[in-house]
Amino acid sequence: MAVGARSGHDGPEDRPSSAGARGEPSVDRTESDGDSPVSGGRAPKKQRSFWKELPLLIGIALILALLIKTFLVQAFSIPSDSMQNTLQRGDRVLVDKLTPWFGAEPERGEVVVFHDPGGWLEDTVTPEPNVAQKFLSFIGLMPSAEEKDLIKRVIAVGGDTVECKKNGPMTVNGKALEEKSFIFAGDTPCNDEPFGPIKVSEGRIWVMGDHRQNSRDSRYHQELPGQGTVSTDEVVGRAIVVAWPINRWATLPIPSTFDQPGINVATGLMPGALGAVAALPLVLWRRRRLTRGRTAG
Repeated sequence: MAVGARSGHDGPEDRPSSAGARGEPSVDRTESDGDSPVSGGRAPKKQRSFWKELPLLIGIALILALLIKTFLVQAFSIPSDSMQNTLQRGDRVLVDKLTPWFGAEPERGEVVVFHDPGGWLEDTVTPEPNVAQKFLSFIGLMPSAEEKDLIKRVIAVGGDTVECKKNGPMTVNGKALEEKSFIFAGDTPCNDEPFGPIKVSEGRIWVMGDHRQNSRDSRYHQELPGQGTVSTDEVVGRAIVVAWPINRWATLPIPSTFDQPGINVATGLMPGALGAVAALPLVLWRRRRLTRGRTAG
């Protein structure tokens, strides 16, 4: 018997055979595909034109930009020299608007943007923006030219006592601030307008420009309600970075002088308060023993 006649197979016995070899009908896969033109089924889905999708993409981008401006960060332009040399006229800063949504209050040393509390910018003329500027500022891609906002550094917060005498340093809660690292070179802390002592009410802040001799800050508005302080409700957010121009890019950290020990009133009172709380049980125990002794006698 010839080898080629073995069981009618051309290949080895363990080679898988096709369905047709087992008597099952074979399937033409190219004809069973519904997307194949051979099958006569539906035509392949045509991809949408880029130009038809472009308006949708623009709409999504504008909505995202508006949400970012409203809840996250917003660009602001520096209109004056009151914050030199930290900030220059024309700088663009990005302001963190997210943390205030979680109840965060401004801290000493922060550079903050705030709305005019009333009367601070009454003599300032704002330019009338064109339609394009209004639209770009509305979505946060350009600083607003219509809003009367100011930018200053927080010197004192609610509960603090702030004071600055002529030829003297700025003091907060009796602690002198070392300001040479951020105030304008050649400026004095407050020789042009000494003040204080002023107790800052809760929910308010005392703000000053870094260019002390060229800043109409809290010192110059003490005749207004709040004695020159600003309500924290008026604060838009903290300026965190100089974003433009590129060669001016820099972060805006809190100077270390605002972290010195004892400047925080609550911190200064904490050891005494803790001591009183710890001593209270001992005093009550001693008093109870004396009372028992008198009763027994």
